[in-house]
Parts: sequence; C-alpha cells; structure tokens
Amino acid sequence: MIKVHQITYNPFAENTYVLTNENKDAIIIDPGMYGDDERVHFDAFIEEREFSPVKLILTHAHLDHVFGLNHVAEKYKLTPQVNAKELMIYDNASSVANHYGLSMKPLISPLEGVEDNSELIFGDAKLKVIFTPGHSPGSVCFYNQEQNWIIGGDVLFQSSIGRTDLPGGDFETLINSIKTRLFILPDETRVYSGHGPSTTIGVEKMTNPFLT
Repeated sequence: MIKVHQITYNPFAENTYVLTNENKDAIIIDPGMYGDDERVHFDAFIEEREFSPVKLILTHAHLDHVFGLNHVAEKYKLTPQVNAKELMIYDNASSVANHYGLSMKPLISPLEGVEDNSELIFGDAKLKVIFTPGHSPGSVCFYNQEQNWIIGGDVLFQSSIGRTDLPGGDFETLINSIKTRLFILPDETRVYSGHGPSTTIGVEKMTNPFLT
C-alpha cells in the first residue's frame, strides 16, 4: 500500500508529494522547496523516516513545482522524469523564476518518462499516467486505481481549476482534459492537488463552478 505525504512549500504554497511504500521506498513528485530552510526541512523529513527516494517525477514544470528539483536530483541521485510536451516549460523555468525576482539555476536534463497511459511500477503498486494538458502543454496526473486516488498537479482544485493564462495554457483544452480524463474516474476518487486541500471527483462534478 502507498502512503501519500503532502508538504507545502515556497511563496506559491505548492504541494510537494512524497509517496512511500512498506519498504520505505519513496517517489518524489513536484519538489517545490525554495531556499535553504525548506531544503533542510525536506531532507530531514526524508532522513528521519529513513525513506529511500527511488523516483523523481513531475506533473508539470512550472517554476513553483520545480524549485527544489536540482537539489533532490543531486542529493538522491535521481533523474527527473517529465512528459515530452512539457520540455519547453521545463527548459524555461529558471528564466521565468528570474523574471519574478526569484533565484533558480537552470534545471538538470530530464528523461521523457511519463507518457500517457504508461505505468510507473512502485513495488507491488502501479501509478497510471493520465495526460491532462490545458494548464500547461504536458501536464499529467498519476492515478492509483487500487487505492482510488490521483496526484493531479494544477489541473483540478477544490472548487477551482488550473490557470490557463500562462504560456502553453488553454482553457478549452483544460476543461476537456478534466471532463474526458478525470471525470470518468469513480466519484470517490481522492484528488491530491498542486495547491490547497484535497477533494474528490464526485464533489467537483457537483460543485465546481467551472465545471457544473
């Protein structure tokens, strides 16, 4: 069984996720820690629990989701994996951060390793990759069918959706992604979002003002 750990970092209040199993292996998703204090906090979180990071994957590559990417990749000797259609966003993340007056070095080279409908094997569990563009061109979600939850990035929030006014974003594409790729999941599916609290597919079908 996978346990989902959520830690909120950086000026954008981004949710970084650490998935762990019974063997204490860990998948790190969207490392958003910014500054030395947050990097120290994250390392202590991992080391105090004796977790062993084995994968570093991204839902998408906007700057708030990759502030800590180089640190995690270098410290735990991991190569980040990102959808191929997200590479433009990935490559420009540091320049966008600098535009905001935030310090960030160019990201290390990634693998194009999260393709639509592929599966990430994690011990005895599987995470299905669901391609959900619209917030960014290569956004993906990670779905665990057995435990009925999804790591959704900035696609779907509690009573909201991801913004579409950034480069590569498109409102109609995002709405289509949500309705055709996420709303077909069971209503009780827990959605762990890139910002804010978790929600469920059923609640958002009924109450989300952008989708009702």
